[in-house]
Amino acid sequence: MSEFSVSLAKLAEEANLTIAYTPCELDKIQVTATEVYRPGILLAGYYENFDSKRIQIIGLTEMSYLDELSTSLRNTHLEKLFSFQPPAIVLTRGMQPLSEMMQFAKQYGVPILMSTEMTSALMGQLITTLNTELAPRITRHGVLVEVYGEGILILGDSGVGKSETAIELVKRGHRLIADDAVELRRVSYRKILGTAPANIRHFIELRGIGIINVARVFGIGSVRSSVEVEMVVQLEPWDRTKNYDRTGLETEYYDILGVKVPSMLIPVMPGRNLAVILETAAINNRQKEMGYNAAKELLTQLGLADDITK
Repeated sequence: MSEFSVSLAKLAEEANLTIAYTPCELDKIQVTATEVYRPGILLAGYYENFDSKRIQIIGLTEMSYLDELSTSLRNTHLEKLFSFQPPAIVLTRGMQPLSEMMQFAKQYGVPILMSTEMTSALMGQLITTLNTELAPRITRHGVLVEVYGEGILILGDSGVGKSETAIELVKRGHRLIADDAVELRRVSYRKILGTAPANIRHFIELRGIGIINVARVFGIGSVRSSVEVEMVVQLEPWDRTKNYDRTGLETEYYDILGVKVPSMLIPVMPGRNLAVILETAAINNRQKEMGYNAAKELLTQLGLADDITK
């Protein structure tokens, strides 16, 4: 899988960082590492296994330690840090860079940024942004909607009714994230974030009508930029020779970048209101997440609960 990157300018904007020094425009500097680093051990003189691709965070502890060092030792360790040429060095708590830092930043072309945030809070914010921007990703042909807070990825062959179902859901007060092309990012080992490519965001294609801007037609409250994918619904024309699930006892899963997402297959035929079905599926999925399964309760009331455990 290819390596992704995010500009330092975007990170600075997201984290509200200010510039103390930069050798060039921040949008020309790309960050490729999802982790950030506090270089305390390097400043203590241990230089092995240093990852120069990570943004370096200097907090109160590091600055207090540097203040206690002799001038020559402080310069030795700081020059070593800057010589690795990390993408940026960020000072937290509103601290100003030391004169030696400015000197080595200019010598080695390393940006120095500043933040008023506490060190751990800033690190958490940067890691969250980096995990999203640099996450492994794929694009799937489908529709992504948010129904009662549940992100539902609708898949199926072209013409099966994905976009029509999405527009009906929007009319019923739910929200569209993406139509036709859905970008899926694995932001953690348990979470898939879905969004739309920027150039087609908020647009939807309806056969016979054409392209419409959902945000313009139904209002800005009818769209979202991203949502966690919590369920996959696969639509297919009704096949009368096929046995479809009628109880929901067993949960099927759809694999997205190694993350297993609850999935269901819904047959499409004239007269079936898919929008209502997806609303019900979203509520039922949320109940299952909270530990309630209607099918199991019914079998318990019928005295058949032991049969499902055999």
